Amino acid sequence: MIGKLNLNPTVPPLPRYEDKKRIDVRYMLISPYASAHIYWNAKLNELVYELEEPILTDYEVEVLEKIENAMLELINVNVAVEKTLEATTNYIDKTARLLIDELNIKISSESYDRMFYYFFRDFIGLNEIDPLLRDYFIEDIECNGVDTPLFVVHRIYRNLRTNIAYHDFDNLASFIEKLAQRTGRYVSYAQPLLDGTLPDGSRVNATYTKDVSSRGPTFTIRKFTKIPWTPTQLISMNTLSPEMLAYFWVLLEHKANILVTGGTASGKTTLLNALAFFIPPEARVVSIEDTREINLPRENWLPSVARTSIGVGKIGEIDLFEILKSSFRQNPDYLIVGEVRGKEAFVLFQGMASGHASISTMHSDSIDTLIRRLQTPPINLSPTLVNSLDCVAIMTHASVGKQETRKVREIVEVVNVDKEGTALVNTPFRWDPKKDLFYSKKHSKALEKISTRTGIPVEKLYQDLLTRAKLLYGLYKKRVFGFDEVGWIINEYHKNPVGVLSKYGIGE
Repeated sequence: MIGKLNLNPTVPPLPRYEDKKRIDVRYMLISPYASAHIYWNAKLNELVYELEEPILTDYEVEVLEKIENAMLELINVNVAVEKTLEATTNYIDKTARLLIDELNIKISSESYDRMFYYFFRDFIGLNEIDPLLRDYFIEDIECNGVDTPLFVVHRIYRNLRTNIAYHDFDNLASFIEKLAQRTGRYVSYAQPLLDGTLPDGSRVNATYTKDVSSRGPTFTIRKFTKIPWTPTQLISMNTLSPEMLAYFWVLLEHKANILVTGGTASGKTTLLNALAFFIPPEARVVSIEDTREINLPRENWLPSVARTSIGVGKIGEIDLFEILKSSFRQNPDYLIVGEVRGKEAFVLFQGMASGHASISTMHSDSIDTLIRRLQTPPINLSPTLVNSLDCVAIMTHASVGKQETRKVREIVEVVNVDKEGTALVNTPFRWDPKKDLFYSKKHSKALEKISTRTGIPVEKLYQDLLTRAKLLYGLYKKRVFGFDEVGWIINEYHKNPVGVLSKYGIGE
């Protein structure tokens, strides 16, 4: 039966218009039944996202409700969902057909096909929002309570109102219970906050009762990108320059410590994933996260995820602090921490100071704010430990030519933090928002630090940086964007730089 539902329709190239009123696009989500229609709504005077699904007759709606209610009595969805998608779909199909026979319901095969889409969506998928989760372009799905439309964050068209809304409190509460079930977590009136990860890796944050959010239950789903953006894709999106990437490449090869900062959804994890491509292939990497977002093109990698408590209290909780402490016994060459917020920062910086190369992210929109955050509660780092940090990449959301983009606003090197906590910094790279250009200066304290430590002349490090920038730009021009392909080329460069450069026609 799944043959009639295409869950992976072709991802179309979507047009970008400066004038939003000209946007009118439609593409399939679950072919041939569910599609997205994005257009300018003159009444609302805004761009909207409409989910288009099969329209059922009154009789079909009645039959659908009758069969779905009967199926709830009959099937064990938990058992069904654990199996392969095809086996689960066949199971739902057989059960529905059996009930139609038993209840002596007369419907045509065309009607059944349309109704089967809803069986699939409601029992195997995540009800009304299932097609949205399958939309390649959607980054976030946001529900602000009962009787308000869902909003989505679209990769191309950004914040859009949808035509989906929950009008029944119990229906929405029941959906939050389903989300909790799928994340393997527990939600109740005693514990009304849900924080978890769906089987596909998407992050869920939800509230269950009116006591916590006045409009009733709410949820936000941050979709997981199964295949992260590669460094060459970030160049194509003009998020940062090839020279910036090459700079990170040289730093990571020589075990520098890097922090990626910025506001919410500014692209911190996206950059972190791209930087991980540059870790030498033979190195052992340990990653630690609250919820799984990091995906690395390597085999010698140990991913760890924090575990929240089950039920009321802290029973069974294993936080980032605990995992980070134990990770140093796993002998990592490189440590990646998804995001630091509290006491785990102290352990991370201790690790940096003792020679474990580390990359992490943190919420902060400037170097001054970052250093203040590191030195005040709950983190309370001493200024000498902050000195372990080599550089900070500051991400930002920006509008360029009416297009929403993410940029590396600047790369700042921490030269010295004195006992009073005052920082001396150097900024080798920055983005100019007026001209939308990246500027660099030929003076890097981090490269000087590497030179002092390794004995490699600074001029040689600069030359190496420029060669790698040429290679990355060459790969971008040749449209080499694939996750495995880019990973293989970067790893191969570590072993045979001359061979890789000559293969892609790049002179040193």
